[in-house]
Amino acid sequence: MSEENTPKETNDKTGSSLPKNIFLVSYPKIVFMYPTVIVAAIVAIWMHITYGLSAENPVPTDSTSVFLATMFMAVFTFNLVVISFDFPRTTSLTLFFFVVVIVLGGYVMFTNYPNVLPAISSIFTSVRPAANAQFYYTFVLIFLMLFVLVKIGVQFDYWEVRPNELLHHHGFLSDMERFSAPSLRIDKEINDLFEYLLLGSGRLILHPSNERRAIVLENVFFIGNKEKTITRMLGALQVQVREDSN
Repeated sequence: MSEENTPKETNDKTGSSLPKNIFLVSYPKIVFMYPTVIVAAIVAIWMHITYGLSAENPVPTDSTSVFLATMFMAVFTFNLVVISFDFPRTTSLTLFFFVVVIVLGGYVMFTNYPNVLPAISSIFTSVRPAANAQFYYTFVLIFLMLFVLVKIGVQFDYWEVRPNELLHHHGFLSDMERFSAPSLRIDKEINDLFEYLLLGSGRLILHPSNERRAIVLENVFFIGNKEKTITRMLGALQVQVREDSN
C-alpha cells in the first residue's frame, strides 16, 4: 500500500482528472520528530569528519561542538513541545514564540552581562553540552528504526476512498470493512499549526451515511489536498448519478 493516489482518469463532464482511489493513513505523532533526526544526522557527520568516530577519543568541548550540541538540544526541545501540546490558534502560537523570545533574551543577557545577576549567569555559563559522533549516530539510528516500524504498522491499518465506497483495510490477514461513499460527509480540522506546517497534517472526520459513529483519522498528511480531491471525486459521482436517474 502506498499513500500516493493511483493513476488518474479524466471525468467526461468536467474535463478534470480524478484518481480512482485515495489512501488515508493515520500516523502517530512520533513522525513529527523528523527535524530533530535531520539535525542530528548533520551534526553526526560534522563531528565524524572533524573529530573521528573512535570511542576512545574524548568528547570534544570546544565552542563549535558546544554550539552544535546546543542547536541539537534546541530543535529536540521544540519537537517535544510540538508533540506534547496542541497549538490550534494563532494566539497560542504567539504565546509560544513570546516565551521563546523571553528565554533566549534572558540567555543572551545573562551570558553577555554576567554582573547583572551573577548567580544565574554562572548557571548559564557553566552549562556546556557536548557529545561525540557516536551519540548522534545512535540517536539517528534509533529514530530511523522507529520510523520504519511505523511505516510497516500503517500497512495493516489504512482507509481507501473510492468513488462509490469507503474501505477500511486492517489486520495482518487484510480484513476489510465497506461503507457507502456517495453520501459521505467530510470534516477537516487543523488542530495544531506546527504539525500542519511540518507535514500538512490534520484531523479528518468521515461520516458515512450508514454509520452512526464518526470515523476520526488523526495526523493525516497533506490533509488539504486529500480533502479537496475527495470532495471533487464524490461531487463528480453525485453529478453522474443524477444524470443517470433522468
